Amino acid sequence: MSETLPSVYGGEILHVHLGTGDSEIESIDPRDARRFLGGNGFVAKQVAEHVPVDADPFDPENVLALAVGPMNATPFQSTSRGVVGFVSPMTNGFFDSTFGGTLPQALKTTGFDVVVLHGTAAEHSYVLVDEDGAEVKSADGLEGTETYETCQEIREREGVGYDTHVLANGPAGENQVRYACLVHESKLREGVAGRGGAGAVLGSKNVKAIAVQGGDFQPEPAGDLQGRSVQQMGRLMEETEMLQEYGTAGLVNPINEMGKLGHRNMQTEQADAEDAEAVSGETLREEYVTEDTTCANCAVKCGKHVSVESEGITEGKIPEFESLFGTATLQEVYDPERVIKANDRCDRLGMDTISWGVTVAFARECYEKGLLGDDDSPHLEFGDADGLVELARQTAEREGFGDDLAEGSFRLAESLDDEAERYLYGAKGLEFAAHSARGLKGMSIGYATATRGGSHHDTRPTLQYDGNHDETTEGTPEFAARTQHFTALGDSLTQCRFVSEAGWGARVNERYAEAIGLATGWELSTEDVEAIGERIYNVERLINVARGVAGRGTDTLPHRTMHEPIPDGPSEGMYCPPEELEGMLDEYYEFRGWNDNGHPTTDTVERLDLTDVAERVAD
Repeated sequence: MSETLPSVYGGEILHVHLGTGDSEIESIDPRDARRFLGGNGFVAKQVAEHVPVDADPFDPENVLALAVGPMNATPFQSTSRGVVGFVSPMTNGFFDSTFGGTLPQALKTTGFDVVVLHGTAAEHSYVLVDEDGAEVKSADGLEGTETYETCQEIREREGVGYDTHVLANGPAGENQVRYACLVHESKLREGVAGRGGAGAVLGSKNVKAIAVQGGDFQPEPAGDLQGRSVQQMGRLMEETEMLQEYGTAGLVNPINEMGKLGHRNMQTEQADAEDAEAVSGETLREEYVTEDTTCANCAVKCGKHVSVESEGITEGKIPEFESLFGTATLQEVYDPERVIKANDRCDRLGMDTISWGVTVAFARECYEKGLLGDDDSPHLEFGDADGLVELARQTAEREGFGDDLAEGSFRLAESLDDEAERYLYGAKGLEFAAHSARGLKGMSIGYATATRGGSHHDTRPTLQYDGNHDETTEGTPEFAARTQHFTALGDSLTQCRFVSEAGWGARVNERYAEAIGLATGWELSTEDVEAIGERIYNVERLINVARGVAGRGTDTLPHRTMHEPIPDGPSEGMYCPPEELEGMLDEYYEFRGWNDNGHPTTDTVERLDLTDVAERVAD
């Protein structure tokens, strides 16, 4: 008797062919549900299956897949996230990016667990998805509109208000800024699929937005998932008190005090305490926050709206910790109102604040070192807050030097003197997030081996700030690999990372196995559940190996991380020299069952039941 799909799945994949407007429905194989779970796993499978390994990220053959997981619209806390997967114009490899809000739960109720966009639309369009399928509709009049405005306009066109849930591209995506993002504005809080260039890929497909109207499907857990979730609420709320009060901006002061917060394009890793305080969560809360906001089915309310009268901002999204790193501390800009303005511009224009901020900081150091001049841009001095805001507009419009910034720091470096490479901060073409590659050994090996490059959503920094694997390499490669399994699992459920780590545990454990069993009816051990995360991560690696962007030669770190110890502060002297990285790579590859070049072996592929995927990406 063949296995049936658990009733927490809608059970269908919707393929939308943008060139013709046609769509087709594919049933989810129960075997794939067990192998890949949902979300992250489902979009990785779609990219492996449909994107030729020689396709450019901007080719019509690239897909943009949007997926939810088995826990969306169930009582499992904060499974309010969706995942987009694609080949990234930043890295030329697999990328997935998550976002919150209300759209993922609406998509779940259509019965489609995955929506895959193929090809390129003949005219500027948006895609409307409901329980009957998809319609490719004209986006005439939306050219050049900002993200929030686009969400509002499409809701008005569809005539049912916030019952139409919109994930929108901005001008940056239309202009194919390589790190353009997608923004979802809802009546609860904003969600951003921030990293890797999802907006640029959607822009290359001539698509302005994806809109979803929910249906009647309601997932039915096999057991008492609600009761089990309630048991975790006390721990969850206790462990997220800082997020409830300040959002992620509350991390600025404590991480700066550790000497692990990048400053002046990573020349140092500690700002003056009064400077950090000026852009801290505490200051933003006291001076600018007007209300707490939250994603669907979440009690934490880590989102905040801010008002800055001097900048004309009445309901802006509070800058996240990562954004404050990119637009404040790296820039040596500590004017909170201009920093909020720069972040608001990025949100409305549709740009990843991390890649944009790190790229601007890189350019500013190149200017400082004489590799760029006033003829390139008048806005390249560290500390120039007004110039920071202007560069956001120029980048999104690809105007003047903004056209160079729109390519990202790695491509900008290629156009400059060889010395410029010394000032890069990223890996595999993607700029690093705020968590120090020098001060946290787990991030050193984690960034180097990350499928997505400089993403902090592969290897997680959370446990490292608690003192695990911050100053020693002993056991660190295995730690990095296991947290990569954890993040792949969480993004497949799809649960907010903050809630996962605070409420259910920052490593794969028996609680996750129990919850998945209560949802699906499957009998799974902790080892079975971790194998799901491991399997998904190996799918991503197989894609990248086939595309020529994964191996020992690319599993590396930037010059400053490997050759320039942190010069001062509490973390003075810390870095990751080349021989240390090589030793960690050896241990990491051995733990994973990869060969000396970092490629999954045949034995590993077979053990993880990935022979079909390996054969597909090798074609």
